[in-house]
Order: sequence, then C-alpha cells, then structure tokens
Amino acid sequence: MRVPARLQPLVEEGIIDGVVRQLMSGKEAMVFVVHGGGESRCAKVYKDADQRSFRQAVDYTENRKTKNSRDARAMAKGTNYGRASQERAWQTAEVDALYRLAAAGVRVPEPYNFHEGVLVMELVTDAQGNAAPRLNDVAFTADEARDFHQRLITEVVRMLCAGVIHGDLSEFNVLAGPDGPVIIDLPQAVDAAGNNHAPAMFERDVANLRNFFGRWAPELLATNYGDEIWAAYESGTLTPETALTGQFTREEKSVDLEGVVREIGDAEREEAARLIRMQA
Repeated sequence: MRVPARLQPLVEEGIIDGVVRQLMSGKEAMVFVVHGGGESRCAKVYKDADQRSFRQAVDYTENRKTKNSRDARAMAKGTNYGRASQERAWQTAEVDALYRLAAAGVRVPEPYNFHEGVLVMELVTDAQGNAAPRLNDVAFTADEARDFHQRLITEVVRMLCAGVIHGDLSEFNVLAGPDGPVIIDLPQAVDAAGNNHAPAMFERDVANLRNFFGRWAPELLATNYGDEIWAAYESGTLTPETALTGQFTREEKSVDLEGVVREIGDAEREEAARLIRMQA
C-alpha cells in the first residue's frame, strides 16, 4: 500500500522497509503492519490531541515526570510549547511503560523504535501467523476463561510490583496470543505510588477482567482480587510469587466517638480562648 505521510520519515530513516496494510484505527492511534528488521512488525501512529477521543485526563497524567523544569513550567502554564511537551510526554509514556514492563517479565509487545510520534513494536500473531485478536473478539470455554483470567491476574501483579498500573485494562486492550494473553495500549499507564487515583484505577482494571471472564466462568464474579492485591501492595508484602485467594475481607475498625467529641470540644475551647486574647 501507499506509505502514509506519518510513516514516510521512518522509511527514509531505514527504520521500516515498507507498509503492508492498516491493522486498526482506535481512539488514540492508527496501527499499521510494516516490514522492518527482516520481519513483520506493527507501527502505532499516535493521533494528534484534537483528533483523539481519549483525552489526557488529569487522573492519568497526575505526577507524571517531565524531562526538565522548563517543560514542567510550560505545561503548567498551558503555552503552545507546553501543550507540545505534554503531547510528547503522553506518547512516550507508552514507550517507557513497555520497556519497564518487559524488563519486569510482563508479557507486552516488544518495543523496537520510537520516531516522530510513531512507535514500532512487535506484531503479536496467532498460531497461524495472523495478527492476534483482541479478547473481545474471542469466545472462551469455562476452563479457557479461568486460565486466561489467572494469567492476567499474574500479569497485573507483575505490573504493580514494577510500579505500573495500566489504567484502561479490559478485553479491548489484551491480545489472545498463541502462548497466552498479551497486554497492549499503555499511553495512559499510571505510577502506582505517585498517583492519588491509582487504587481506584487498579480496582477497575481487575474488575474489568473479572466481569469479562465471568461471562464464561460465573464463579469468577464472586472473587475480589483487586482489593486483595492492593492490600498486599500497600503493606509492602506483594511479590510476583504472592499466593492469592481471590477473597478479601476489609478490616473494620470501630470509631472512638467519645474521643472525637473530646477533640472537637478541645478545639472549640482553644478557639474561644484565642478570641478572648484578641479582644483583650
């Protein structure tokens, strides 16, 4: 096919040899099958901010690190340079996450190159060599659903141990590879320790997996891996080898109402005394 304008610089630089076809067009990017390095790969072309339906919500970008203070100041002021810097940070977030997760043993596509807003990475294929389908395009038996669910729970634990939360994990962001699930689409990945919304995002990711696979294995709907895993993470005991049960009971602590009333009374008396001193 004709080389799209956004991919032409990669051809000129020798990063890819040619474009085979468009694989998909999503809310944040278009993906093409390309030739490079003597094999088929995929090229993810990020859409400009005004063309994306997935916005850079502050929930996702909270506490993301920038390369220098100038970028941080410009992003805070919302200048043209700042918006361009924010766009670069949004795009490179996926590249950074892929390298970080691959090093932690998480099954994600192997990244090869990032050039002018285009990420070249592994083309995940099925057993026949075709592009692997997303989970939402696959029907499972009960046993297959349990197996894939357990594998993905293992992957999200590895991700959390590496300090990363997907933030948008669902059946639409996981490929069914010949050897198991492959997690994709990570530009909105968040820092588990540096984002106030991290616990809610993690629970939502895990709940999405539970609800999807629960269609074929209903017993999964009664599990609560999200809270169990997060509690272990917060306590500092979570490792990739942590034994999980899928059950979790939150410890309920009684409230010392009398103590609260005493503290309120003390505060009121201190404020009254302060006002008397001011009038003296």
